[in-house]
Amino acid sequence: SSYIDPGLCWDDVPWLKSITKMKVLLKGVQCAEDAVMAYKAGLAGCVLSNHGGRQLDTCRSGIEVLPEVMEALREAGATKEEFCVFVDGGIRRGADIFKAVALGAAGIGVGRPVLYSLASYGEKGIIRMVHMLQDE
Repeated sequence: SSYIDPGLCWDDVPWLKSITKMKVLLKGVQCAEDAVMAYKAGLAGCVLSNHGGRQLDTCRSGIEVLPEVMEALREAGATKEEFCVFVDGGIRRGADIFKAVALGAAGIGVGRPVLYSLASYGEKGIIRMVHMLQDE
C-alpha cells in the first residue's frame, strides 16, 4: 500500500508522541520483544495483530502471541495501568474474549466476525453477532 511508510522505525516514536496529546499505541506487534520495546519507548500500549493475515501471511494471531507478551511485559516491569495490551485477531466466539481478558488483554478487536455478519445480513447480522458473543 502506498499509505504504509517502510521507513518508519523506533527512532520515529518520540516524534509521533510529540505531535499529539493522544495516547499512542503500536499496532502489529507479533512478539514479546517488540511489546517490551514499545513499553520502554513510552508508548501507552500495543495491539497484537497480524493485520488479518493479509500483510503477515501464516503468522500467529494476536491471541496466540498474548501469553508470551504479557509475561515479557511483567518481567520488564510494565503494569496494566501504564501499558495496555489489546488483541486484534483470533477472536471468533465469546469464550475467546474471556480468554484474552483472563490472560491480561485490556480489550479485543473483532474483525472477521463483523465483516461476515455485515456482508451476509447487514445491520441485523451485526446485532445478532454481538448477542451471540454476549450469550457465549
